[in-house]
Amino acid sequence: MSIERPIAPNPYDYLPAVPSFTVTSADVTDGAPLSDDQVAHLGNTSPQLSWEGAPEGTRSFVVTAFDPDAPTPSGFWHWALVDIPASTTSLQSGAASGALPGDAFHLRNDTGEQGFTGAAPPEGDHPHRYFFVVHAVGEESLGIDETATPAVMSFNLAFKTLGRAIIHGTYQR
Repeated sequence: MSIERPIAPNPYDYLPAVPSFTVTSADVTDGAPLSDDQVAHLGNTSPQLSWEGAPEGTRSFVVTAFDPDAPTPSGFWHWALVDIPASTTSLQSGAASGALPGDAFHLRNDTGEQGFTGAAPPEGDHPHRYFFVVHAVGEESLGIDETATPAVMSFNLAFKTLGRAIIHGTYQR
């Protein structure tokens, strides 16, 4: 039985417009189903991400994974990695569970864990979209700490983002 709900719009369309730059992944193909490695009950591994072309003045990055199609009014945060040094231009597969670059740190995701949680839509629900986003930030620190929520992080990003690179995968059980 499939749950019928309208597909949420792309949440990044509602944020202040900023230049885009390029993010690629050996693990995520834009618009295609995620591999088992990025699914919570199968691999639960953060994907490899590489980025280039960030705007001039970028002093740090934030990497997020967000599901706007979760059956909640606020979507579901799967990953929030903050204060990545500007010299970092890639994260290897599984980076969320290893040593982080510079002073980078995780916020708690919507499972309550600091790190990455893979795709886990309700069984029978429509395909969910998982937006992996690299945000170029014009400051060395976003100005929050590990106790902040992803909503507070997003609020700060709305005013400090210089550019945004997006790749998304899908998953359905």
